[in-house]
Amino acid sequence: MNVRPGLEDVRRAPKVLLHDHLDGGVRPGTVVDLARESGYGDLPTTDAGNLRAWFEESANSGSLERYLETFSHTVGVMQSVEALTRVAYECAEDLAKDGVVYAEVRYAPEQHLRDGLSLEQVVEAVLDGFARGGREHGIRVGTLVTAMRHQARSMEIAELAVRYRDAGVVGFDIAGAEAGYPPTRHLDAFEYLQRENAHFTIHAGEGFGLPSIWQAIQWCGADRLGHGVRIIDDIKVDGEEARLGRLADYVRDKRIPLEMCPTSNIQTGAAKSIAEHPIGLLRRLSFRVTVNTDNRLMSGTTLSHEFAKLIEAFGYGWDDLQWFTVNAMKSAFAPFTERLELINGVIKPGFAQLKWSGARPLA
Repeated sequence: MNVRPGLEDVRRAPKVLLHDHLDGGVRPGTVVDLARESGYGDLPTTDAGNLRAWFEESANSGSLERYLETFSHTVGVMQSVEALTRVAYECAEDLAKDGVVYAEVRYAPEQHLRDGLSLEQVVEAVLDGFARGGREHGIRVGTLVTAMRHQARSMEIAELAVRYRDAGVVGFDIAGAEAGYPPTRHLDAFEYLQRENAHFTIHAGEGFGLPSIWQAIQWCGADRLGHGVRIIDDIKVDGEEARLGRLADYVRDKRIPLEMCPTSNIQTGAAKSIAEHPIGLLRRLSFRVTVNTDNRLMSGTTLSHEFAKLIEAFGYGWDDLQWFTVNAMKSAFAPFTERLELINGVIKPGFAQLKWSGARPLA
């Protein structure tokens, strides 16, 4: 019996989140508080409710570049140890309340230095916030340190990832506008990470097409693809038949995880609607697809809301949601034993209980 879960049911499910930006998920009230405490005077409004609406409206532009502009305000108030620790703690609390049991949250340390912090102070502040939030709210949060692809500090940030990998930094990432800034500009950082046996993901195939994905995998050696939506350009569909090109075939054969963020992809113009999002076809073709939030503030979303939208668009039931979740946990940068423990000890039992707890069947 296939069952269509409701939003409250989905919130109770043990979920896994791999692609979430720390500066994209700050509580609006916290932005207002931190702006007042730090003297940051550029907010469009100091009313938390109106500020939330402003972020969501500004992000609904259809442009990745315009979408990225909204981060100037959240980053602007995250320039002290106290601010970074608070935001990280509240992130862990918010994710746990949404039923997330494991998360990897990313941020760019180089964007939090304008008031004199060092890279190390930034990393340690975020780790402190996540450690306390994790202990108090029962969630495991690993961090990904991100280098901005239009800057030239990727080697520095890669070295930071290696230095702190036993303290909670589970991997490395590059982010920012793709067009004009190919991942190969940072090849020395990726080669260093490979020599150090470190994990990394690359934003690719969101604002740019197949060449970005190809470079991320074949030149840079990415373990995962951030978004990867444009892999659809290498798949030809004729009715129920789908013919994969060589790159799409490789991505599927190698089980390269795709960190897909449906709502965000619509906002940045990478997909037209949830119903038309490539995730439906890619799930049907058994790519290693995962579901993510990207930026919870700008997209006005949670992981539960992302799943609820997919349920409505594609008629997914508990088996589909578990499939996405197990995919994510398999693809996490946590140690193998921890992934196995969460899959067999938390995720599968949690979904089994929900599946057979009397949720209404599909009509």
